[in-house]
Amino acid sequence: MPESDSFKEWFNADRYHSIANALAKACRTFDKKMFLQMTLNGLKKRELMTRLRQTSIAAAASVPGDYPQQLKVIRKIAGPEANGMIGDWYSDFVGQFGVNYPELSLPALSYFTQFGSAEFAIREFLIRSPKQTLKVMLQWSKDDDEHVRRLASEGSRPRLPWGKRLGLLVIDPKPTRRILENLRNDESLYVRKSVANHLNDIAKDHPDYVMDLVESWDQGQPHVSWITRHGLRTLIKKAHPRTLKFLGVGDPPKLAQLDFAVSPGRIKLGERIELRLSITSASRTPQTLLIDYVIHYVKANGSTSAKVFKWKQIMLAAGSSLSLLKRQTIRGFSTRKHYPGLHPVEIQINGRRLTADAFQLRL
Repeated sequence: MPESDSFKEWFNADRYHSIANALAKACRTFDKKMFLQMTLNGLKKRELMTRLRQTSIAAAASVPGDYPQQLKVIRKIAGPEANGMIGDWYSDFVGQFGVNYPELSLPALSYFTQFGSAEFAIREFLIRSPKQTLKVMLQWSKDDDEHVRRLASEGSRPRLPWGKRLGLLVIDPKPTRRILENLRNDESLYVRKSVANHLNDIAKDHPDYVMDLVESWDQGQPHVSWITRHGLRTLIKKAHPRTLKFLGVGDPPKLAQLDFAVSPGRIKLGERIELRLSITSASRTPQTLLIDYVIHYVKANGSTSAKVFKWKQIMLAAGSSLSLLKRQTIRGFSTRKHYPGLHPVEIQINGRRLTADAFQLRL
């Protein structure tokens, strides 16, 4: 989940006053003073996710009554927000305080998810009562609302980024199979992206299970084909033999000529490298080529860590040639810290690493 000064300002003083006014209108005995004290005191020190959670905590403390009564009040004020992340606090309240009331909380999550995703909150219920919760989520996968259908897939992802890991589903992904089956040809791109990401999560631990699943699907349906290709992306990058064969790119490339170069040879952080590749087919028939490049990033201890980048998939005619140019800026990210040293770059075609060059990074 993004953490920066601009993102965390989604929950600022004005926002909290707006929420407090809405709660006061919905509940005469709401303690507005307490809510604002709990949310505004120490606000500057809180990051985005802490601010979101503090909203739930303050609501639980300042809206009178027990959880069922509080939930009724929050349902009254729930509605579309300019930013969907703001609406996440409705579901977060349910996840934090409603796990003992699944008969009330699960319908509430299916309602709140249209205003802000409930994918994190539902995990509290999956961890506590997986079988019962998945039964409800299976019904959600057939709902008319695309937000609810997406929640069925996204909320049950075994390795949802920034969400609690669902250990039981990491070990055994079969309980979500019927959900994915229901959504494999969904008309909504919003839902299809989630299904693809769900498959990709499973593929990290159970590649053959995922291949069994997608091989049983009708790949002639365009939505199914789209989900499959995106769901197999980690296995494609890892050059998983069964996956490459399934996609029609499992055969070794037949090349008469292959030239590859990285320039410039030395760069500073923030500068750009250029990758130039030229190939000529040695095949008498057209061949499908899946072309990737692999950068070996230097780590703190001097070793390297490889990251595969997609480049191009083509049908190369018999005896024909192809030239490709790729530019990439080497910049720092929160998820990757760069270190100086020699960074090898390899060309990978149909899962085979064929040639390499390198660039020297200076900080």
